[in-house]
Amino acid sequence: MNKNKIRTYQNILGVFFLRFLIFFTIFFLVLFLYIIFSKGYKVLSWDFISKFPKDGMTKGGVFPAIYGSFLLTVLSVIFAFPVGLFTAVFLTEYAKPLWLVNAINISINTLSGIPSIVFGLFGLAIFVNGLKFGVSLISGALTLAVLILPIIINSTVEAIKTVPKDFAEASFALGATKTQTIFKVVLPAALPGILTGTIISVGRAAGETAPILFTAATFYTRELPSSIFDEVMALPYHIYALVTEGTKPALQKPIAYGSALILLVLVLGVNLLSIFIRSNIRRKRKC
Repeated sequence: MNKNKIRTYQNILGVFFLRFLIFFTIFFLVLFLYIIFSKGYKVLSWDFISKFPKDGMTKGGVFPAIYGSFLLTVLSVIFAFPVGLFTAVFLTEYAKPLWLVNAINISINTLSGIPSIVFGLFGLAIFVNGLKFGVSLISGALTLAVLILPIIINSTVEAIKTVPKDFAEASFALGATKTQTIFKVVLPAALPGILTGTIISVGRAAGETAPILFTAATFYTRELPSSIFDEVMALPYHIYALVTEGTKPALQKPIAYGSALILLVLVLGVNLLSIFIRSNIRRKRKC
């Protein structure tokens, strides 16, 4: 058998294996979506989305959990995004010497690999007990901010690296300072990639249970938070509590699936919005 035939068979086998992996992934994605939608859509209604729970979490809606998840996610991104952005700018444009850059990168990569439950214990030790914020919205948001920080930093670094160096050189040639070049040329050019990383971090923050378990979430409340020091309900913890701690599983599990469907739709909606915004930015730049 000559080398050409061996390469042909290798190519056929490789393509077949890749197609199998794609099919395998799509199959389980479809199966996952089918299970969530088939069991969750039955309880969906406007009352389910807009009303408070009642009768021991066996009736009513999940509005406080939706509202709490929204607040936790938005605040965590507000806290994490500036830190992540300036850290990425420092690493790509200013950081010296090389050993310092390597040490920071190792720290960021290590932080991104830590299990989320450890972040929950960190938030409990630092924000809840250390800074005396208690179990509150601010404690949960800061804990989630630390959790998503590596995602924002890494995605922003990669986005900045994709900007052609000719852009910066042209800016310098026109007399712009380094700071002006970074904030008026480099970052705007890297904006689509930065947005992508930020949106990914939004999905991560919205779906986490462990970090807010000890820092922000409460099983049930009849009031919406009036300050950042109040406890909040959140969809991930609400789902966890209904499945593991519910006293009437026959009535509460359908509510858990409905809550999971809402959370899934919200995350997918945010991702679709980010794709739309990124596409608009790229289209305007091409024009």
